[in-house]
Amino acid sequence: MTWFRVTLWILLIGLISACGAETTETTSAPAANADPTPTREVINAGAQAADEPQTLVLATTTSPDDSGLLAAILPDFEAQFNATVSVVAVGTGQALQLGAAGDADVLLVHAPTREDAFITAGDGTERISVMVNDFVIAGPEADSANIAGTTDAITALTTIAESEAPFISRGDDSGTHIKELTLWAAANITPDGSWYQAAGQGMGAVLTIANEQQAYTLTDRGTFAARVATGIDLVILSEGDPQLTNPYSVIPVNPAQHDTVNAELARQFVIWITSVETQQMIADFTIDGQQLFTPDSAQWQAAQGTD
Repeated sequence: MTWFRVTLWILLIGLISACGAETTETTSAPAANADPTPTREVINAGAQAADEPQTLVLATTTSPDDSGLLAAILPDFEAQFNATVSVVAVGTGQALQLGAAGDADVLLVHAPTREDAFITAGDGTERISVMVNDFVIAGPEADSANIAGTTDAITALTTIAESEAPFISRGDDSGTHIKELTLWAAANITPDGSWYQAAGQGMGAVLTIANEQQAYTLTDRGTFAARVATGIDLVILSEGDPQLTNPYSVIPVNPAQHDTVNAELARQFVIWITSVETQQMIADFTIDGQQLFTPDSAQWQAAQGTD
C-alpha cells in the first residue's frame, strides 16, 4: 500500500509539472507577426475618444445669429477648444433671464442698462465690450410718413406716430425693443392704436411682417442687411443718429451663484471673442460687401492704437 501511494504521488507531480510547463509556454509565446507597440494612430484614436467635446451654452440676442455672424466665427472657437457651442438666440431680456436661472454659461447681449442690473444682482461676473453696430428705421420705399433722409430718430418716430403709418415693434423685451421704448419715451409718445403692432417676435420675423404689411420698424443694421439679401423690399429711411448706436457685450454667468455653469469654458470664450484674431473675423464679416459689426474689445482698441 505504501509503495502504491508513493508511486501515485510521483505520477501526479509529474503530470502537474508537465501541464504547468505547457501552459507557461503557450501563454508567453507572442502571436505571429504581432507588434506589441501601439501605433500613433491607435494612441491618437483612443485619446480622441476619451476627450469628448465640451458644450458651451451661449444665450445671445437674435441679431448676431440672424445676421449669420455666429455661423461664420464660432467654428473657429469650437475647433480651438474642442467644444460645441449651443446657441440660444432670443431677445436680450430672455437671454438675461436664462443667465439668471443658470441655464446659460455666457451671454452676448446689447442692452447696457439691463446688463448692468444683471451684474449688480450677482448673476454675471463682468460686462466686456465685444462690438458695435447701429439701429436704423426701415420702411416701405413709398414712405407714406415721409421720413426718408431723417437723421434724428426722435423726429422720425414722431412723424410716423402723427401720420399713424403702420409700425411693427419687436414687443419681446429684446435689446432692440428696449431701445425702441427708450426712443418713444424721449419723444414723449406712448405708441397706441391700430397703426402700432407689437409682434412678440425676433428681428428677422419682424422684418418679414413689416415687409408684408409695408410698415416701418426699428431694426439693427446687421439683421436688416441679411434679410434684404434674402428678398425683403424694405429700405433704410432714417439712420445716423448717435442715439442709435448699438453696443454688444459678453457676460460670463457667475459660477458662485450657479455652480452648474461651465465657468472655465466661458472664460476661454471671453478671451477668444475679445482677441485681436476673432475681432478681425468680426470686422471681415460682410454681406454684399457691407461690414455689419465694428470690433470694440479692449484688445482690439489697443492693437489699433485707439485705447
